[in-house]
Amino acid sequence: MGVSQVVNTNFEQTLTKRRIVLVLLVFGFVFAFFVIRLFSLQILERSVYESLAAKTSQRAQIIPARRGDIYDRNVTYPLVYDVDSFSVFFNPADVPKDIIPKILSDLSYFLEMPLTRIETLVPPSSYNKFQNIEIKMNVSLQTINKLAEQIELFPGVTWSNKPVRNYSDLRSLSHVIGYVGRITQEELQVLYNAGYGFGSILGKSGIERQYDQILRGTDGVIHQIVDVFGRRIEASGTPETPPLLGKDLVLTIDARYQVLAEKSLVGRKGSVVIMKPATGEILAMVSVPYYDPNSFSISGESSSFIEQKTNRDSPFLNRAIQSVYPPASTFKIISAAAILDTNAIDPRRKIVCNGRLRVGDRFFNCWKLSGHGPQDLSDALANSCNVYFYTVGQSYLGPDRIYEYARELSYGEFLGIDIPGEVAGNIPNPRWKLRTLGSPWVGGDTVNYSIGQGFTLVSPLQMAAMMSVIVNEGKLYRPHLLKEVRDPVTGNIVQKTEPELIFESKIKPQVFRDLQGYLRNTAVRGNPHLITTKAVQVAGKTGSAEIGIESAYHNWYASFGPYDANDPKDRIVVVVNVEAQENIDYWAPKAANIIYQGIFANQSFEEAVRTLNTYYTRNIPLGN
Repeated sequence: MGVSQVVNTNFEQTLTKRRIVLVLLVFGFVFAFFVIRLFSLQILERSVYESLAAKTSQRAQIIPARRGDIYDRNVTYPLVYDVDSFSVFFNPADVPKDIIPKILSDLSYFLEMPLTRIETLVPPSSYNKFQNIEIKMNVSLQTINKLAEQIELFPGVTWSNKPVRNYSDLRSLSHVIGYVGRITQEELQVLYNAGYGFGSILGKSGIERQYDQILRGTDGVIHQIVDVFGRRIEASGTPETPPLLGKDLVLTIDARYQVLAEKSLVGRKGSVVIMKPATGEILAMVSVPYYDPNSFSISGESSSFIEQKTNRDSPFLNRAIQSVYPPASTFKIISAAAILDTNAIDPRRKIVCNGRLRVGDRFFNCWKLSGHGPQDLSDALANSCNVYFYTVGQSYLGPDRIYEYARELSYGEFLGIDIPGEVAGNIPNPRWKLRTLGSPWVGGDTVNYSIGQGFTLVSPLQMAAMMSVIVNEGKLYRPHLLKEVRDPVTGNIVQKTEPELIFESKIKPQVFRDLQGYLRNTAVRGNPHLITTKAVQVAGKTGSAEIGIESAYHNWYASFGPYDANDPKDRIVVVVNVEAQENIDYWAPKAANIIYQGIFANQSFEEAVRTLNTYYTRNIPLGN
């Protein structure tokens, strides 16, 4: 063996030894790391990981907060409140997939629910989801006791106490209050960051929806110890986050006025708005027909909801803010304001009404075909003479000026009342017609416009706003339904709605004072003379809107009282709208007559009717 070979052999042996040492060092380092890490996990960080391990064996359960109560302005008793009840839940991840259909079928029979409804709540796509799905709310204690006795047949099924909404005998207040329901997937996508979650209950309409964040409170959380299968072993006993009660709401509504106004319609389709013009407070808002939120909101079932939703009488429609009608002869107040403010024609000048007016090749009739004879502005308003306002509108005012004064009395804008669904109506002019319908304005449009027919549409709430502008001599305060927010524990007021001035007319104050006098004269001298109450001095105007069917008209009465009150704060506005029926009976002013009698004589509906005249007792069944 040569010298070079000996050197190479020694080098290789040395390199091998170094590699062995290096490998041993690496293994030794890794081993030491694991020993140290194990020591750290078991000794130094034991308490931290014990806490984490405990949390992985706990399941968070929501404790629903009680929703706030809702009161009328007198705060005598709640109109709406929560009652204790039970909800039944199913967690599909708790049981094998192959037996879920049988469990759902058994639940359908046990809870008396359609299987299709349960299968909608628990679709196959949710079988792997580890979450409680609410199957039914408002379950009785008796049913829960029976379920507990047979719980081995219902793996994955649990229940818990859950308050549900109870609506007192709201009747026509249902449109104001609204109702609650389960959150939908679409709503959850929008509201998730606002604290809502799967299974949350939220307001769907009315006050319940508008003030949901105030009413709903904050849910609490309690932890339950579960085994590896998710079965409850015990509860920790102390809520990690206690539930916070929702705030109580006090509305501007006077429950006595609401009942009186509702009964005054005597079953007719229509609406009533009673408003305090000096503040914008809504004292009553009636819409008939109405719906019963208890029939579907508490039970969580949808059959009654669908039945009422598809009813051809539209009980879900709040006719006071969501329906618009031609204002008819009440619009003559607008023309009168324009006459008085511009002196376009001397209000004392008489125009002869012979029963019709020719415009082009057409004749436009007065409601009194024989004519009213010579009429000045006061006479024309009292007698609701069409020919007078035809003539003034066509020859002295014109459509643009009529439009201007309709806007000066607040028509044509959203009022911003604090419940959803308000519509704005329509106040037309020649530009609107050309832009919308593609045709020019003609003379017949102007004469129709001057008496509130044609393209003009307003809601009962807008009618009440117009009358409020007159009472306030040009000012309009935002109509609102929320009076106060109160702490549910102490009863202290935490928020109060202050009057909000939203519009101020440019019309001279004296014009409004003159209009008030004209409207009082109309109520006293008007034909037909239908305001007979002696309890208060009423000022107002009737209106009968054509709908294209002979002897069928929408019927209005727009009014305020007491006329002789010196301060607008002492006055109220009452607007009644009765939808067209087969034979018009001019019921709107008769209903207003009953309302004024009941409010200012402090009488019930039945007492007011008996106090008035024999017409009402002949036409209204009062019982004993």
